[in-house]
Amino acid sequence: VSDAENWFCECPKLYSGKLCQFATCDENPCGNGATCFPKSRRDAVCLCPYGRSGILCSDAINISQPSFSGTDVFGYTSFLAYSTIPNITFYYEFHLKLQLANHHSALQDNLIFFTGQKGQGLNGDDFLELGLRNGRVVYSYNLGAGTATIISKPLDLALSVHVIHLGRYLQKGWLKVDDQKNKTVTAPGRLVGLNVFSQFYLGGYREYTPELLPKGSGFKNGFQGCIFDVQVRTSMNQEFKSPGTPEGHPNSGRSVGQCKDSPCSLIECRNGGKCIEGGSTVYCDCLTGWKGAFCTETVSVCEPEHDPPHLCKKGGTCVPLPKGYTCHCPLGTTGTYCEQG
Repeated sequence: VSDAENWFCECPKLYSGKLCQFATCDENPCGNGATCFPKSRRDAVCLCPYGRSGILCSDAINISQPSFSGTDVFGYTSFLAYSTIPNITFYYEFHLKLQLANHHSALQDNLIFFTGQKGQGLNGDDFLELGLRNGRVVYSYNLGAGTATIISKPLDLALSVHVIHLGRYLQKGWLKVDDQKNKTVTAPGRLVGLNVFSQFYLGGYREYTPELLPKGSGFKNGFQGCIFDVQVRTSMNQEFKSPGTPEGHPNSGRSVGQCKDSPCSLIECRNGGKCIEGGSTVYCDCLTGWKGAFCTETVSVCEPEHDPPHLCKKGGTCVPLPKGYTCHCPLGTTGTYCEQG
C-alpha cells in the first residue's frame, strides 16, 4: 500500500514487521496494551506502554523523571505523547533539562521533542521540533513557508545536565542553551502562525522509525537519557506549566523508564546556589546577585531581579555604569531618578 510519500505492508494474520517478515504475537502474551514484537518465529518481546515494565509489562512503575532509550533494535523509539498544546499559534516558550545517557550515540542525531501537522510533516507542513545533532542542540520550526533553524554551540560535556530555553513570537525564534549566548532566527516568507494538530511527542515518535518520521526533521533516533522539567507557556503573562491533560500526564508512551540518579546529584549549582527538586522539576535556587541555569551569570544593577532594585521612576531608563547606574529620563522629568517634573 502506498500514499504519496510513504509505503507500508498490510500484513496477513500471524505476521508483522515492515516487510511482514515476523511471525508470533498472534497469541499476544503482552499485557496492558504493550506493543508485541516478534523476536523470532517462537519468541516475542513486549515494548511496554507508559507506566509499565517487566517482561510481559505486568509491573506498574511510577515515572516522575522519564528516561528514554533511543531507538531499540526493532526500530521503535521510546517516547511519551502529551495532548496537543493549545494556543501555540503565535507565541510559545519552552524550558527543559536533559541528562545524556552517553556522549557518543546520544549526541549524533536524536529527536528531543516534536509536534506537527497530521503528525507526518510533508514538505510545506507546519512543525516545531528540537533535537541533537553532532553534539549541538538543533531547534527548527516551519510556519508553512519554509524551515527556520537555530543550532547551538557544541554542548559542554563536563556538565552532566543541560538546560534549554527556547521560544518564538510570530516569525522570530530564539534558543538559549546552558550559559551560552542567546541565538535568534527569523522564519522565511510571510506566514506568522504555527498550525499544528498532532500530540506533543517527547523523546521519540509513535510511528515505526525512521521512515515515518516527519519530513522536515530527519532526526534518525530517539533521545537517549533523561528529560526533567519540561515546561511551556503560550503567552508572556502566563505561568509555565507541564504539558498534558491533566497537567504533567502523558496520553501514552512506550519503553519509558524512571531515571536512575536524582537530578540534584547531577547538577552543580555555582556561587552558593542550591539545587531544588520535586517530582519532575529540578532547578538551581541562586543567591542574590546571581542568575542563569547554574547561577553563573551576574544580575546587572538595572535588572528587575537586582536587590536592592534600581530607583529610576516609571518611564526612566536605568543604564548601568562601571560603578552603579544612571537614569535616562523621559521628556518632562528630571532629577537623579527622574523624580521631578
